[in-house]
Amino acid sequence: MLRYVEEPEKVRLALSPIRRRLLELLREPASATGLAAALDLPRQRVNYHLRELEKAGLVELVEERQRRGFTERILRASGGLVVDPAVMGPAFTQLQDQYAAEHLVEVAAGTVRDVARMQSAADADGTRLLTFTVEAEVRFAEPGDVHRFTDALTAAMQRVIEEFDSAGGRPYRVVAGGHPAPRRTEGDS
Repeated sequence: MLRYVEEPEKVRLALSPIRRRLLELLREPASATGLAAALDLPRQRVNYHLRELEKAGLVELVEERQRRGFTERILRASGGLVVDPAVMGPAFTQLQDQYAAEHLVEVAAGTVRDVARMQSAADADGTRLLTFTVEAEVRFAEPGDVHRFTDALTAAMQRVIEEFDSAGGRPYRVVAGGHPAPRRTEGDS
């Protein structure tokens, strides 16, 4: 199950190096003792971080076992985390074309926010959220081709939308955006 996190304090809690590692390890249920051994840390220190993660709702109790006179708690991560990019501040928008990049980031953040919330609700209801993704890469010979491509894509989307749009149907949000692909280095596949 995905957990949507939009509170800065919960993001800060989850992003410290030791807590990120604990969340990774807790994809499978484990005890503080087992985690302490895996991380070569004192159990008390691991317990402290686990309590903080549990308070934030990022880990959950799976079971309690009696062991040698004490209760061993078995925990696991509450699911994958989706962090609202708006929580991370303006660092995402420091790109050359400030206006277009800001708009793309705002739309992408809205998409992450909306889908994560609906996915969490669907998981809680035991239902499936029906989504689709179309992803492609295109190589433009000239910078001006980007504008011509965008105009052609807009016209094509409008034709397809007109064909499938039904006044009584469930509305879907369709987003098309583009950004330069990251440069690949020699070991990338």
